[in-house]
Amino acid sequence: MELQELTDLIPSEAAVLSAIFLILFVPILYIILSGPSFEEPVEYDVPVPEQCRQGWDGKILDEPSIKASGSTAIQCYCPTNGKFLGLVNPTTPDGIDRAITKAHEAQIEWAKTSFDRRRKVLRTLLKHILDNQDVIARAACLDSGKTMVDASFGEILVTAEKLKWTIDHGEKALRPSKRPTNLLMMYKKNEVRYEPLGVVAACVSWNYPFHNLLGPIISSLFTGNAIVLKPSERTAWSSNYFISVVKSALEACGHSPHLVQSVTCWPQAASHLTSHPVLSHITFIGSRPVAHSVASSAAKALTPLTLELGGKDPAIILDDARNLPAIASILMRGVFQSSGQNCIGIERIVATPKVYPQLLALLEPRIRALRLGSALDDTGADADEIDMGACISDDGFSRLESLIAAAVKDGARLLCGGRRCVHPRHPAGHYFAPTLLVDVTPEMDIAQQELFAPVAVLMRAADVRDAIRIANATPYALGASVFGSEPYYVNQVVAGLEAGMVSVNDFAAYYAVQLPFGGVKGSGYGRFAGEEGLRSLCNAKSVCEDRTALVGTKIPRRLDYPISGGSKPWEMCKGIVELGYRDGWRAKVDALRRLLRNS
Repeated sequence: MELQELTDLIPSEAAVLSAIFLILFVPILYIILSGPSFEEPVEYDVPVPEQCRQGWDGKILDEPSIKASGSTAIQCYCPTNGKFLGLVNPTTPDGIDRAITKAHEAQIEWAKTSFDRRRKVLRTLLKHILDNQDVIARAACLDSGKTMVDASFGEILVTAEKLKWTIDHGEKALRPSKRPTNLLMMYKKNEVRYEPLGVVAACVSWNYPFHNLLGPIISSLFTGNAIVLKPSERTAWSSNYFISVVKSALEACGHSPHLVQSVTCWPQAASHLTSHPVLSHITFIGSRPVAHSVASSAAKALTPLTLELGGKDPAIILDDARNLPAIASILMRGVFQSSGQNCIGIERIVATPKVYPQLLALLEPRIRALRLGSALDDTGADADEIDMGACISDDGFSRLESLIAAAVKDGARLLCGGRRCVHPRHPAGHYFAPTLLVDVTPEMDIAQQELFAPVAVLMRAADVRDAIRIANATPYALGASVFGSEPYYVNQVVAGLEAGMVSVNDFAAYYAVQLPFGGVKGSGYGRFAGEEGLRSLCNAKSVCEDRTALVGTKIPRRLDYPISGGSKPWEMCKGIVELGYRDGWRAKVDALRRLLRNS
């Protein structure tokens, strides 16, 4: 064959690329076209609260408080400016009973629905949230005092992620789980089935009024349960609106809105909910002191709990960490997002000797420059000058100031902030100055108590091992972060940290990918989010059955009641046990001989 003829047989470059494209693309296209088909989400409308409309001008309360003088109603107001939002009548014990009864009745039919129908509800809800981000974020800001940017990160994004994860991966997590068998039971097949519990409850905190409320709802609905929510009385106004968003999604998809119930009550009535015998599970997000009461109350009905009790999360920055300015930006977000009112916020920055002064130099001017205000009131140029909103109330300001003063007395240095402040445009708002406290040691109270405030605490560690010791030196163990470039030291920190969750070279990244969420030690127990979170709301039913109808369990004659035969039944039992669990074929042969000899 001539050289030219050989050359003609070689495919052109374009032909080769086309073949590669077809080999790769056609299977992908097939998977996409033949994959699961989802029903289109349903569009629906929910009346927009008047307070969320542009230009709303509410009355400013003389003394903002959730307790209205001469009334048992919950007085709702905006923490950034003291504007009155409305009154919410608290639910009575009888009202709690009615809510649980409605949920129970609705759940009977809901438990029979397919995952496709549940997904449709979640897809409908997700579309509504994405189409109405402005209104939802404004409602959260009005009731909690945060900025719109903080609401986007902490309310919208994480809720959308939980919905999308559950839509995409929830069914896989709840499919029956095949389990192995053994030699003696090889004629059996085993699985665990995840079935709805019934009516579950969630008592959630105020710091993320939309996300904290929606998270338990998403999980409970997808697992086939009904849910009774107890939102915080501090965010009762927005919670009513957010519940209406979910109920309307259920109705739009043809399901009972009674699957989701909300009971807003004062603390003295809450025990009627947490001790209710109909509830099958309770999720509690809040403080440790209140958790003791919830656990004691739930124990009366033996109701299982998931407790998320906040933390004192450390961020460890090692000497080999790269790009400190970028790390400083992450630390700023971790400390000051939502005015520091974040259960997985960074409460302690632990730095090794080389990076300690560099971080201090980077953080101090940025913290000094933070600007306070109301994202919904300040307009024009003022709207572009707001980095941080208000705290939910001023009830804890005296404690904060005392802790900071005590730390300074013991040798810490206060570089900025450290006290409450009166905002020139919003004097009725609850503002605490962005604070930087350095040279803090583990023995100081401020390094031990959860602050839940816009306070950056900088602590010096001698080396990697000392950084781990400092990080673990509190009763809390929720989340943590470590920043470094050398894998050996980073992994040493990850392995040594007492925490339920760790982000490497990031802050709270585990939350954005739906890993199981929860802590250990004083930060609680149990997990929500991820596969573990869904399964915690299910009855894990173990099922063991014959592989075939031809082979089943038959009690040997020697072991059948009434037992006789002297020592033979016992010797036969020994043979069965040794056959199943002795190592090596010789031992198993001997066991089989013993079994047969005494049968």
